[in-house]
Amino acid sequence: MALDILFILILILANGVFSGAEIAIVSSRKHRLEQLAEKGRRSARVALRLAESPNEFLSTVQIGITLIGILSGALGGATLARRLGSVFDAIPWLNAYSEALSFLLVVGAITYLSLLIGELVPKRIALSNPEQLACQTAPSMRWLSKVSAPVVHLLSRSTDALLRLMGVSTEAGPDVSEDEIKAMIRQGAETGVFEEAEHDMMQRVMRLGDRAIKTLMTPRTEICWLDLDEPIEDNLQEVMESTHSQFPVARESLDDCVGFVRVRHLLSARMSQQPIDLEALIQPPLFLAESTRALSVLEEFKRTGIHFALVTDEFGGVSGLVTLNDLMEGIVGDLPSIDDQEEPLVTQRDDGSWLIDGALDLEAFAEVIDEDIFDIEQERRYHTMAGFVMHILERIPQEADSFEWRGYRFEVVDMDGKRIDKLLIAPLHPEAGEESGAEAIKAKD
Repeated sequence: MALDILFILILILANGVFSGAEIAIVSSRKHRLEQLAEKGRRSARVALRLAESPNEFLSTVQIGITLIGILSGALGGATLARRLGSVFDAIPWLNAYSEALSFLLVVGAITYLSLLIGELVPKRIALSNPEQLACQTAPSMRWLSKVSAPVVHLLSRSTDALLRLMGVSTEAGPDVSEDEIKAMIRQGAETGVFEEAEHDMMQRVMRLGDRAIKTLMTPRTEICWLDLDEPIEDNLQEVMESTHSQFPVARESLDDCVGFVRVRHLLSARMSQQPIDLEALIQPPLFLAESTRALSVLEEFKRTGIHFALVTDEFGGVSGLVTLNDLMEGIVGDLPSIDDQEEPLVTQRDDGSWLIDGALDLEAFAEVIDEDIFDIEQERRYHTMAGFVMHILERIPQEADSFEWRGYRFEVVDMDGKRIDKLLIAPLHPEAGEESGAEAIKAKD
């Protein structure tokens, strides 16, 4: 009986080896195995090959686990249960139940040990250091794959055929998705691998490819430009009152833009005591469509060497202006200059509410509250908080207009003509927040 128990324990341990190897190779990060292989570790190359052809490897593991389960079950039922039953037969008050009791005890013990030693413990060990264990077990698994190649081939073909009948695709997806990378970056920030500033910057870089340039540009209403039809002294006065280093140059309207001029060129011409010919200092303009993605704009800046572009709408009119500094702010956040005395775009008050500028980008506000409360489908129609409010109210608002949206109360506190200047946003109470949402908008005139 002792030999039978020892043999079953050996089978259970073998099952644990198969289970641990399976989890280790499947959960190993391929780039880590590639690094180990480049350092000359032969077993890492074997593990990498097994991970790249999972059908044969998984079939080998399943053959081993299935055989072990059948053998341990047969041995336990045929020998241990029978011998244990003879022990119960010697007890008068258990004699009638000896067969059932011995069967239940043997099955329960084998199941418990199989789960503990054959499954849970080896899998936990494998998950704690998958690459290391994969390298240790891969040569043995490869040898077993060669030995059981005919059976493995049959199982692999049968698996593929059954999956095709079920309409399940067997093509492997990408090794790493964008969501997985974002999750790893977030985990790295939480564990201290990345600084919080590094985490925020990497998140913005990953969003940059999806952002239209319209979300980063300076709107037309805020563009300072020079008019060729105006006296040069008036244009110089405009330059003196601004902190910009370059200006668009147009005739009568910004839609008729002929180029841009650098302040240093104007300064050089002024200091030379020669009449300033503004038209002679103009450099060719760069025009971009509103739908152009931010990364494409960055590539265009690199290609042309021009870091100053006008953004046009679908009708050909100028809707805004974008510079290299705007793209950098999309990555690192706001970069206020030393002369920038404007109020901050977001101010959190003592009561937990936020006083925000209407020009604040939707994504920037989502970062502030650490929650995305906007509809992705609708964000294409508006990009700022002011645009969101006007979309909800479906009109140009007035001061004191308010509504509730997904757990927050929005109130217009200041208007600059037809432009929303300031908004007050306050979280609702939890019980009120549960009732708010797209279907519970309450707009007040």
